[in-house]
This record gives sequence, C-alpha cells and structure tokens, in this order.
Amino acid sequence: MLSASRLKELCKQQSGGVDYLSGQIVRGGLDKKQAAAAIRNWQNGLFKPQPQKEDIRRLAGALSVDEKDLSSWCSTCRYAPFSASKARLVTGLIVGRSVQDAMNILTFTKKRAAPTIGKVLKTAIADADEQRADVDNLYVSSARVDDAGVRLGTKRWIAKDRGRAHSITKKACHIHVTVAKLEQGR
Repeated sequence: MLSASRLKELCKQQSGGVDYLSGQIVRGGLDKKQAAAAIRNWQNGLFKPQPQKEDIRRLAGALSVDEKDLSSWCSTCRYAPFSASKARLVTGLIVGRSVQDAMNILTFTKKRAAPTIGKVLKTAIADADEQRADVDNLYVSSARVDDAGVRLGTKRWIAKDRGRAHSITKKACHIHVTVAKLEQGR
C-alpha cells in the first residue's frame, strides 16, 4: 500500500511536482490528466483509483527512492468480539510508536482487546518482512477501529416489567493497523 504522508513529503522535497510524476505513471486506462488527479488523491490519503504495484514502482523511480520508502503495510481483523470504544483505548496507546515498543505495550496491557490487536500488528509486521522491509525501522503509522454492529448470534432478550422484553446485544468491531518505514528525520 502507498504511504500518503511519505509521498507528500517526497514530492515537496523534489522539484518535479505532480505534472512530472503524472507523466511517469501513465498506463493503459490512465491518461496524463487522470494520472495527475490520481497523484493528488494519493497525496491526500484518498486511494481512488487504487495504486497498483507498478504505479508505486514508477513513482519510486521518478522520486529516486526505494519502493519500500513509499510503502506501508496494513493488516485487518474483521468482526473482533468486543466493542469499538474499548478497542480504541488500546489502539491509542500504540500509534506513533516503534513496532517493538508497541508489542511491549500490548503484552503488558490488561485489556481484552490487547491480544487481538497484538496479532493484527504481528500480521502487518510479517507482511512487511515478507516484502523485505527493514523490520527494525518500522513504526505504527495508524491504528483505526471501526464499529461493526451487533455480533452474529448474540441477540437475546431479557424480561422486563409488564410483559415487555429488552434486547441484549453484543457489539463487534473492525481493527486496522498500518505500519510504515521510519523516516530519517523522526
């Protein structure tokens, strides 16, 4: 996945600009005008159209950096069996830290969501390692928790006064953790 903040930073450092980069990523189905719009979207964190591996390779060549400097690795756990508000307490602890610090924090955090978020983080690190990134220089660039609604199979009722029934619902959430390469300035 393309790192939007790193792309924006490298574009500021290089004098080529969006027009130069759009000429580099022109491919079938994407003319120069559409490529310029795509690069502006990618700099702002909107990944429409989705950047392909060839696009990242061409951008890295145009900016004269390694592909891994422009990449970030994301991992997701869908329908985790706890509420999003409780998982956000844990993800707030690890954002912006190195992966080793984040793993240590998650190991000693006494929240129910911590082991699951630790597994998601390990998966993102393994994905980066598989693509031959330097695992020692990775940090947690973002950790997001989205609400997934009511968990399947947990709808129940509890009897109330005057013959009424109130529902008991258990919530679920989606966890997204992204790791990126640490820049030299950080």
